[in-house]
This record gives sequence, C-alpha cells and structure tokens, in this order.
Amino acid sequence: MTQWLILLPIAVFLAILIVMTIVTERNPKKTHFAGEYFLGDRSLQGFVLAMTLVATYGSVSSFVSGPGIAWQLGLGWVVFAAPQIIAGFLILGVAGKKMAIVSRAAGAITVVDLIRARFGDSKLATFLADGLAILTLIFFTTMMVGQFIGGATIFSKAAELDYTTGLLLFGLVTVLYTAFGGFRAVAVTDTVCAILMLIGMGALAWVILDAGGGLDRIMAEVAAVAPKGPESAGSLLTPTAGGALGIPLLLSAWILVGFGTLGLPQSAVRCMSYKRSSDLHLAMIVSTVVCGALMIGMTTLGVLARGVLTVPLSEIGPTTDSVIPYLIAHYMNPVTAGICLIGPIAATMSTVSSLLLAASSAIVKDLLLRRAPQLGNDEKRLAAFTRGLTGALGLLALILAVKPLDVVAWINMFAFGGLELAILLPLIGGLFWRRATAAGALVSVVGGMAVYLTVSIMKIPVGGFHAIVPGMIAAIVLFVAVSMVTKPSPKKSLDLFFPRS
Repeated sequence: MTQWLILLPIAVFLAILIVMTIVTERNPKKTHFAGEYFLGDRSLQGFVLAMTLVATYGSVSSFVSGPGIAWQLGLGWVVFAAPQIIAGFLILGVAGKKMAIVSRAAGAITVVDLIRARFGDSKLATFLADGLAILTLIFFTTMMVGQFIGGATIFSKAAELDYTTGLLLFGLVTVLYTAFGGFRAVAVTDTVCAILMLIGMGALAWVILDAGGGLDRIMAEVAAVAPKGPESAGSLLTPTAGGALGIPLLLSAWILVGFGTLGLPQSAVRCMSYKRSSDLHLAMIVSTVVCGALMIGMTTLGVLARGVLTVPLSEIGPTTDSVIPYLIAHYMNPVTAGICLIGPIAATMSTVSSLLLAASSAIVKDLLLRRAPQLGNDEKRLAAFTRGLTGALGLLALILAVKPLDVVAWINMFAFGGLELAILLPLIGGLFWRRATAAGALVSVVGGMAVYLTVSIMKIPVGGFHAIVPGMIAAIVLFVAVSMVTKPSPKKSLDLFFPRS
C-alpha cells in the first residue's frame, strides 16, 4: 500500500504529460515539419522559453549528485555551484538576439546548421559541420544514458521499486512524448517539469527543516559534525571545504558551469526559438531567478541534510548519490515522497527530451537532409522517419541504461566539457568575430579536445584547475592564431552575419 501511495502522484504526473503532448500536437499553427518539429516554428513565448531553458539545463544531477556532494563537502560545493545562476541570463543575453536574427535569415534550424551557414560551403567548413554533428550526437546519447541511470536510481531507491521497472516507467513516457510531439511538446512539458522541480525542492526543504528542528538547530548540528584537524576532508562551513576544494577548482567552475554553458547546443538552440524580443527579455529575468533558486537551493539543501543525516555514509549507501533517496525514503510519508520524487524525475525527463531531440536533429537536419535535400519534399514521409528515429535513439539510450557499459559511463563524464569545447568557439566566435574562419574553428576543436582528454585521462596536474581550463585556453589560442593566418570566410556568409549599415 505504501509503495502505491508513492507511485500515485508520479503516475498522475506522467499521465498529464501524455495528455499535454496530445493537445500540443494538435496545434493548428504548424507549418514546415522540420521547423516545427525541431524548433517549434520559432514561436515560444517568454515564460515558456525561460522554463524550457532551465529544465534543459537542470538535470538529475541537480537533485541527486549536487546535493549529495554538498552533504559531504558542505558550503564549499554551494560556492562551486554558484556560477550556474548566470547560465540562463548568459545564454539568452549574449547569444539570444543575434542567433535569432541570423538563424531566420539563413533558414538555420539547429546550432550546427547555423555554424555551417557562418563558415560557408567549402570542403573544410563542411567537414567541420559534419564533425560537430557527429560529436554532438555521441555526447548527447551518452548524456541521455547518464540521465536515465540517475533518474532510475533515485526512483528505485526512494520508491523501493525494481531499477529496470522504474527506468521503463518514466523512460518510455519521455521517449514517446518527445518522438511524438517534437520541440513544441518538449517546451510545454519542460515548463511543467520546471515548476514541479521547484515544488519538489520546496517539499524537500520542508521535510529537512521539520526533521532537523529548524534552521538554527540544523546549522548547529552541521557545525558540530564538521570534520576538524589538518588531515580532515575539510570543514563544512568554509568556502573551500577546508581545502578539499581549492581556489583554482572553484574558479574553474566559472568556465565549466558558467561561461562555458554558451557552448551547450541543447540550451543554445533555445535562442532560435522565441517569437519576439520582449519574450527574450522576459525569459532572461525568469530563467535567472528560477535557475538560481534550483541550483543554489538544491545544493544548500544538501548541506542542511548533513544536520539531519549525521550517520556515516556507509550507512546511507555506497556513494553520496544515495543521500537524497535515503532522505526521501526514511523521512517522508508516502504521498510527500511521491510528490518530492516528481522533482528529480521531471529534471531527468526534461533534460533527456531536449538531448534526444537535439540528437535526432543532428542526424536528420545536419547530416541526412544536407546530403539528400529532396527527402524533405515529402512532409509525411519525413515526419514518420524523424519520429521513428527519435524513438529509436531514445530506446537505445534506455537499453544502455539497463546495464550500462563502463565505456559509456566514462564518456559521459567528459560529455559536458566536451560539448563546450566542440561548440563554444565555432558558435560564439563565429557570431561575434568577423575574422573567424573554418580552419580556426576546426583546429580549435581538435586541439582543445585533445588537451582536455589528455589532462583528464592522464591525470596531469594543472595547478588545481579543472581540465576544462587548459582545454579552453588551448582552444582559444588555436582559434585566434589559425583564423588570423587563413583565408577569411566567404563574403556571402560574412554579409549575412555582419551586415554593413
């Protein structure tokens, strides 16, 4: 009976998403299939734009891994997570207006589509665009697997459900509404998911404060259990976790989860989807407030949870990812647990749906239609193929998540930084620097990725900085140096991106 009470709110949530997808799919304003399916016909309004951006950026890690690490390291991890506050404002504020203008002028539907338009149709530019499409497809797929694993883990542990059953329960719904509804359905369901993420965070905060006897008692307990001494893991109440998080690593966060987020294509594509400038301006404000509340709020709750869960980690689970599921399972009544579980499940589903749609667009728009444009003449056939492909990619990620291979988990660790190194300079550099060339972009991607992977795999010390820092520095130097000594982009492309008044 208890298990059914936990599952009831989740079942209602999944049913609502399905109904919303069906209603959205019947929208009478649809025009060209590819533009509608992959970009919602560029008609998102401000609030929906903000919430879909936040829901895409926020993931199951925001509800599980982040708070779990904060439980172990304390306020230092809140400091590490702080740069995420600017993500929505940065993406929309820096790239939003120009991406919307030039993507409409160029007829671009995806981020890679826009990069291709910027650097022309030369063999080198085509190789760059195709390489980026393949890279993003690999990263997107492996990130989806990681999201499914994280969501199914917290679901199964907190609801005392078999892992595979939990995975299939919400995973299949995610794949179906994404494949069936496309970008518009994803944006609308993302809005619902973002709101429910906030509600889930609120429910978790209420339980922690109630179980801990209020904020004052909780903070006193956190201070009491904080490790002491020079050989400790660090104090829970210092910005550097007593030295466990060095200043270089905290500064690295401003690239990895701060400025580098401009290079996340699943987020950047939202800049091409809104209707009016007023929608962009509203979304900048709303996304900053909501993103800040979620990212900082959840990690702070992880610290407060240390004042409630004072037992050793060995009694909670094998890793810090077990902290939040343990808290939900042992400190909440079944109905509240079910409502709270909707938060991380919604985070998982919203992130997966955006990644899945972006992966599908990489194949259909960036690779297939580019080589065989005549396939786009038959709208019904293209629609059936695209939906089938999207569903197949989602099912592949689900299958890999049932029994994940080590190599998939390993690649997933690099996917976030890898996407930034692959897309950031070709996109942002191409948008705002007239002298940027396809050769510079290509060399920067290859060089930056090589440094990033080498430092990460070989564990080469770089002064305490995260591997994204030397990788990004190498990419920027190569991008500028090679662009300055190679032939400029075609005049037609430059006139489109840099019109002379």
